[in-house]
Amino acid sequence: MEQYYIVMLAFLAVIAVIDLFVGVSNDASNFLNSALGCRIASFRTTMWVASLGVLLGATFSSGMMEVARSGIFHPQMFSFSEIMVVFFAVMVADVILLDAFNSLGLPTSTTVSIVFELLGSAAAAAAWKLLDAGQSLGDLYTYINTSKSLGIVSGILISVVVAFISGAVIQYLARLLFSFRFEGMYRRIGALYGAFSITAIIYFLVMKGAKGASFMRAEWIDWINANTSPILITLFVGFTILFQICISFFRINVFKIIILAGTFSLAFAFAGNDLVNFVGVPIAAWDSFKIWSAAQSPAETFMMGDLLKPATAATWMLLASGMVMVFTLWFSKKAHRVIQTSINLASTQTGEQEQFGASLPGRMIVRAAVGMGTVISQIMPGFLQRGIASRFVPAPQEKGTIPLPFDYVRASINLVLSAILIASATSLQLPLSTTYVTFMVAMGSSFADGAWDRETAVYRISGVLTVISGWFITALCASSLAAAAATIVFWGGETAAVILGLAAIAILVRSNLKKHEEESLAKQSAQRFTAPAIRTIIDSKSPANLCRTLDLLDEVVDGLLADRELALRSAKSDASEFFDQLSKDRSVYYRMAMMDKTPSKVDFNARYCYFRAFTNMREVGRSLQSLAKQSLEHVANRHRVFKGDLAEELRALTAELRRISSSVDGKPDLEELHLNAKAAIDRIDAMQSELMRAIPDGELSIRGSELYLTFLLFARDFINHYEIVSMLAARIDSLEQTPSVVTAP
Repeated sequence: MEQYYIVMLAFLAVIAVIDLFVGVSNDASNFLNSALGCRIASFRTTMWVASLGVLLGATFSSGMMEVARSGIFHPQMFSFSEIMVVFFAVMVADVILLDAFNSLGLPTSTTVSIVFELLGSAAAAAAWKLLDAGQSLGDLYTYINTSKSLGIVSGILISVVVAFISGAVIQYLARLLFSFRFEGMYRRIGALYGAFSITAIIYFLVMKGAKGASFMRAEWIDWINANTSPILITLFVGFTILFQICISFFRINVFKIIILAGTFSLAFAFAGNDLVNFVGVPIAAWDSFKIWSAAQSPAETFMMGDLLKPATAATWMLLASGMVMVFTLWFSKKAHRVIQTSINLASTQTGEQEQFGASLPGRMIVRAAVGMGTVISQIMPGFLQRGIASRFVPAPQEKGTIPLPFDYVRASINLVLSAILIASATSLQLPLSTTYVTFMVAMGSSFADGAWDRETAVYRISGVLTVISGWFITALCASSLAAAAATIVFWGGETAAVILGLAAIAILVRSNLKKHEEESLAKQSAQRFTAPAIRTIIDSKSPANLCRTLDLLDEVVDGLLADRELALRSAKSDASEFFDQLSKDRSVYYRMAMMDKTPSKVDFNARYCYFRAFTNMREVGRSLQSLAKQSLEHVANRHRVFKGDLAEELRALTAELRRISSSVDGKPDLEELHLNAKAAIDRIDAMQSELMRAIPDGELSIRGSELYLTFLLFARDFINHYEIVSMLAARIDSLEQTPSVVTAP
């Protein structure tokens, strides 16, 4: 039996490493998005600073490990064998759940997941124990540490409101003080602002968090507590003098120091607070094994009351965990994708494709906010409105520079305020959700900074609601998944545990080996949109889009003729995603204009060709989306689908579209489509004539005729628009090379 638990511990160690990888991929946006969004330092510099913060912060997380041992359930109520199943189920559920959210590119709370997984797994173990003993499930609450659990959950929920309001209020005051043209005020009070920020970071991060460090001695902590005021005054005065010298004599940008220090502190606070989410359970399992081994008692009867005793995690374990987290930061593509989600929602930029669509609650909130703003503007004196408005006028964009999602002032507020809130919770040994805090601080500051204007507000609010709803779904899914995993292991024993664990690892390995086609921000930013580069983009994107269009058309036709509503719903969803991607690709045109406002005439005309080409491809996507929707409604309403010759003609039409747009080797070829376009249009005309003859004979209803004509109309649109794309691509090659310069509109 001992060998079984040794294997389980080894398995938990492997899962802990994977959980660190998956969890940090999810939470990387918490401490990287502000520094990367304002681009005050290079990507590598920011990553090194964050890596150092994570590594050191991991050693300050020892005090948080009590949450996994006794914070959610009463360990004295469970035997060693039961507690090991609880911990095993938690880890299996955690890695699968977080990987699913990462794959969707949605930030979620690792704290919420681990808390509710512990709750669900412990509840399942208690229920199994009670039912096995023939007792009532009404006694299940005695196994759960309800007071501590409610305190943690309520703290997480309250943090949402506190973080958003704090971010909004402090950012609003900071913007009134600095404005968007902050250079003048920065020279006068930048030293004070920097000194206050760094002193606050040191106080909340190091001095308040010292008691949670694995290497701190009691006498050191007592000395810090006894001399807190002199230390803070000395730090504030010293940093003020130092920063003023840097500003006045060396022209050093103090904002860079503040933001990098904030990145370090937030990474530090993240590791100190959230490491328990990833390795707290395996470490608790290791402690349980040592306690049981020393007792030499049967695993089924030895109760785990010793987990109530305070314990300190070994420093080497915490440092090893920190190294895995640092590795993840550098090499996880999923981490970079989640960072992009958070930056998009907080960005000041408008005009490009928003990551989230509009929703009814978002529209209602925006409508109410606009109405409230109208009332306030009628009450507030005009001179005060003008004075406040002048502080929120954006600074002009310099030619040839890339627009920043947000500036140095907002980035520093996001980092410093988030670090303070998280470090405060860590000092109280409260596992606060770093995702809740950092995300809501960023949303509050972007709201106060005017980033949510009439063009973007409904999409940003809908995005925030989507992410927040994902967090609450996390709680339900986490508890249910962990409870199910625990029940399976209790029922199936060792064999079920091995199968479940191997399945979890297999899912994660397959998911993390997938290749993603998204370009990094750094590559997009460095790309020069010259005429040859644009021709390359069109040559690579248009055949891929053409092929994807035909594949989706086949899905629609197959689903319709088979009378399968579920297949058509899937096709409609795929068509909508494809249209969104085409819209996003088309919006790159606006980025071209912002990156280089004085292109050569050739480049300017090539960019316009790009815009027209992707406009035509997007129109085909729009027609496909409409066709999929109409087909779905036709089947959902139980109308008759096409049979006989009409069905065969429809299948022949899709095959003909694929044939005329493919080369001899079967690859998409726009030139081939251009050559065969007239013959294909004649074929469509003949099909329409056959349809007109079928209607009087009663072979087809009016609704069926409408749908059939929609397919023919789509085929015409497909041919015409991609023919235009082919001609636009060829036109780029024939553009006249002239040195003249054109100013983009």
